[in-house]
Amino acid sequence: MAVFEAGDIVEVAVRIEENGANFYRYAVQLAQREQTKALFQFLADEEVRHERTFADLLSGMDRTAPPEGYDGEYAAYLHNYVDNRLVFTAEKFAGELAKIKDEASALDFAIQRELDAIHYYREMRELMPESQRQPIERIIEEEKGHFKKLSAMKKRLGC
Repeated sequence: MAVFEAGDIVEVAVRIEENGANFYRYAVQLAQREQTKALFQFLADEEVRHERTFADLLSGMDRTAPPEGYDGEYAAYLHNYVDNRLVFTAEKFAGELAKIKDEASALDFAIQRELDAIHYYREMRELMPESQRQPIERIIEEEKGHFKKLSAMKKRLGC
């Protein structure tokens, strides 16, 4: 039996994309080169678009939450899990931002967070029934695209 349903993973994806967009907006402010600013702005816009895509996907899913002690308990658990344990977390975000001083460190941070997201979705995909894996595959492909763009920019800049 799966611990999470596909809808749960998509809900987490919505949250990750929200947090990712916030980071990329911050990174735009740090970037000195126009091409890097443009990439970070593009990725911020992509995160917002992905968030909408995932929210639409979520609204069309049949979801059954586990029994709750109070209304919204399960959703609160998922949100706290994402904010405190996953990509672009609330507390870690502030601490990590303090370490990001330039384009190179922003690129490194973004690349690592995209890899973290890919890893998370691959692991969670394995917990789900085969019939519910397609939404997760879509999420993985989106994150891999971000990773490729960031890696290409890092290589192009030589940092």
